[in-house]
Amino acid sequence: MVTFRQIEGVVTRELKRHTDHRGWLVELFRQDELEAQYHPVMAYVSMTEQGVARGPHEHADQADAFAFLGPSTFKIYLWDNRPDSPSYRARQILEAGASHPMMVIIPPGVVHAYRNIGNEPGMVINYPNRLFAGWGRKEPVDEIRHENDPASPFQLD
Repeated sequence: MVTFRQIEGVVTRELKRHTDHRGWLVELFRQDELEAQYHPVMAYVSMTEQGVARGPHEHADQADAFAFLGPSTFKIYLWDNRPDSPSYRARQILEAGASHPMMVIIPPGVVHAYRNIGNEPGMVINYPNRLFAGWGRKEPVDEIRHENDPASPFQLD
């Protein structure tokens, strides 16, 4: 059974746009405002086309920190897949993007996906706390993918 409620350990933070005649600026993270366990070790940006979803997948060790800034809007899906968590099997859905910039930190064991629900391509910045494929890209990738399993309990609406 899936319940809809806040998932233990997921951190959300509103991102503030500082706008002037040149455009805008958003602070994505500050070391003094982020727990050490979530300090980024790399960053990447992706562009997701309208209507397209990425995920669901989860990580055994890695935490993802996503920044949803726009120019589109995203629906973010989260499922707690940690048997020892107080919110085990809970599902949480968020919306973020151009009109509601947000950072979301997703701890290991929380299945996550997002879909661009806006009318244009949307940019997402990810700054995880682990290197993709480890140092020098020489380790197994820390991903458990669920998107191609039709029997998966982690389905987007």
